[in-house]
Formats: sequence, structure tokens, C-alpha cells
Amino acid sequence: MAAFRLPPLPTVREIIKLFNLRAQKQLSQNFLLDLRLTDKIVRQAGKLKDAHVCEVGPGPGGITRSILNGDIAQLLLVEKDTRFIPGLQMLSEAAPGKVHIVHGDILTYKMERAFPKHLQKKWEDDPPNVHIIGNLPFSVSTPLIIRWLENVSNRDGPFVYGRTQMTLTFQKEVAEVDVSVVHFTPLVQPKIQQPFKLVEKVVKSVFQFRRKYCCRGVEILFPEAERLEKSEQMLMLADVDPTLRPAQLSILHFKNLCDAYRKMCDEDTNLFSYNYREELKQKKRIRKKGHLEQSEQEDQL
Repeated sequence: MAAFRLPPLPTVREIIKLFNLRAQKQLSQNFLLDLRLTDKIVRQAGKLKDAHVCEVGPGPGGITRSILNGDIAQLLLVEKDTRFIPGLQMLSEAAPGKVHIVHGDILTYKMERAFPKHLQKKWEDDPPNVHIIGNLPFSVSTPLIIRWLENVSNRDGPFVYGRTQMTLTFQKEVAEVDVSVVHFTPLVQPKIQQPFKLVEKVVKSVFQFRRKYCCRGVEILFPEAERLEKSEQMLMLADVDPTLRPAQLSILHFKNLCDAYRKMCDEDTNLFSYNYREELKQKKRIRKKGHLEQSEQEDQL
């Protein structure tokens, strides 16, 4: 049988004009209008014939058209912005039975219920014929990637089907269409064998001061009273040079840091719950209370 091709439709540029659409700068939105570019992005996902695909934030539908031309079995579109729904419905009507549109937020959408159960594969097997594709605006890319990394760790969300592949574009700026395409395939075994929340906390802390030495970020994993001593101990256990900057650290460095932090958390059961920002807030509250008490005493005098 011949591969599915979309019938003649208004161009993406014409759709934008028809529905009076504007990219919202505050949401870091940017429209991809060149079908050659969207075809190139979709090709990075590999063979999509008979695949089940979820497109994140399809907007006016540029990438959507390229996905549909890939002869997929089913396409789920999750779009938060109501302005784009009419244009996407036009695409849905042009591909009967292939497109399901969800008006909602991908951060809260339950993708584990999105596709048929028979698509599920064991984690150790080859990836399932399930793909996530999306042109991610800058404002949502970081929280979404962190959410999906946690899903990978827990093997839930989009990864209940197995090692679901993701092909995502990241935009440098709204004004200049500098697009990076990244294809992700989850590993069978993680490089760091520690709970996701622990890894996230260590990495987040280290990159809190990305222009400083990595020891500065390691320090905020510990309460002020024992900060220098414990951070030096952790870096020594991990065999990490404290004068390296965060971007210079390798996966092995982070593995060693996470393993060292886990050992210290096992020895001190209160350590993992420590929060640097909460300690700062508490100190500010104490200082503020002290100033108020001093002012009251001065008033009484």
C-alpha cells in the first residue's frame, strides 16, 4: 500500500494568518514555518512507520505535518494554548482516525494512559514503537526534561511502555531561530545507581554557582555549622578536584559525588532533608525579628 500523505492544505504561514496567531515572547514561543526544516527534525526520530507518537506543544502544526507524512499509526497532540486548537483540528480532519488532540499541559498530562497497552515492552528489550517529539520553548524545556528524567528513573509516565525515545528541539532565542535537535534513548542501566531525587539535588547544588569552583556548590549540601568540613570530606571521598568548575565535571565525577553524598546521608539520617534556601530564610527571619525587638526597645526608651 502507498504511504499516507496529507492532502493539499493551507501552508503553516497561511494557518497563522487565517487564525491571527502570534508567537508570544513571554512564553518563548517560536514558529517553525519551513517544511524542509520540520522534515529534517522528524527524520532524527528514525523510522516512524506505524509508530505511536506524542507531539508536545505542536503550535500551528509545522512539525505535526512532517510527523503525519511519516505514515504513523497514531498521533497524540498535547497543546496548552487554545489559539492553536482550530488549526490542529484542520490537520486532524485531513488525517481521519490518526490524530487525537488534547487541550492540556504536558507537565500534568498522564501519558501512561495515552497509548494501547500492547505496545509495552520490557525495559531490557529494544525501545517500543512509541515516540515523543516536540519543539520545546525555553520556558518549559528545563522542568519538562527534569520531569521526564524522573519518569525514566521510575519507569513511569511515558516510560511505562519501555525505553520510549524522545526527539526534542531546543531554541536558543525566540528572535533568532537557532534550533538544536536532540534524540534521547533511555539506557537499560543508569550511569549513576542512586535515587533520582538524590542525583537531582547534588547536580542542582553543584550548578547553583556555575561560574565558581564546584566546591562552592557542594558546600550548600551541608548546614552552615559543618559546611567546610563536610564539603571537603565529600570531595575527598569522591576524588574530585574542588577547583574544577561545574561544566568541567564528567559523568564519572557526578557519579562519585552522588555515591559520596549517599554514604554521608546514610551516616546522618537528617542530612538529605537539609535545605540551603530554608536555612537562609530562617536566618533572615531571625535577623528581622531581632531588628523588630531592637526597635521596640528603642521606642520604649
